[in-house]
Amino acid sequence: MIVFHILLLSTALFCTLVTGLVLWFAIVVMPGIARLPDRAFVRAFQVIDGVIQNNQPIFMAIWVGSIPLLAVTAVWGAVRLDGVPRVLLMVAAAVYILGLQLPTFLFNIRLNNALQMVDADAADDATVNKARLVFERPWNRWNNVRSVMGLIASVLLLAVLLLVD
Repeated sequence: MIVFHILLLSTALFCTLVTGLVLWFAIVVMPGIARLPDRAFVRAFQVIDGVIQNNQPIFMAIWVGSIPLLAVTAVWGAVRLDGVPRVLLMVAAAVYILGLQLPTFLFNIRLNNALQMVDADAADDATVNKARLVFERPWNRWNNVRSVMGLIASVLLLAVLLLVD
């Protein structure tokens, strides 16, 4: 069972780190850049997102790594655990994948990519303003969903860690 404990601990760590990043955007990054004028807001987000889109290796290892880690942990847990720990692990996996990862791929990344297409330096003020309006509110809404779902999944994974022997 020691291998499962290490796997579960690694999964909880990776999923919680991803959740922390998403939450950090919700409570620090987006409120901070929201205070900027439209052109500066668009450029700031483009630069921040550009670091991520350039496949920053640590970010990619943690973000992408959380998915197979969770999948392996959930399958192993479905076979090895029973009762409350099994249920909590299955719920954690579903909440994380459906509530954090799926919205990321369906909404946030699409919004990021659309904003990346705006030439904030050359576009007129109306174009930049429209790009921000189309981007900011939906991105924040989905990021808030991701934050809450990630927090729920992290708490559940930590609970499983406490319950398994």
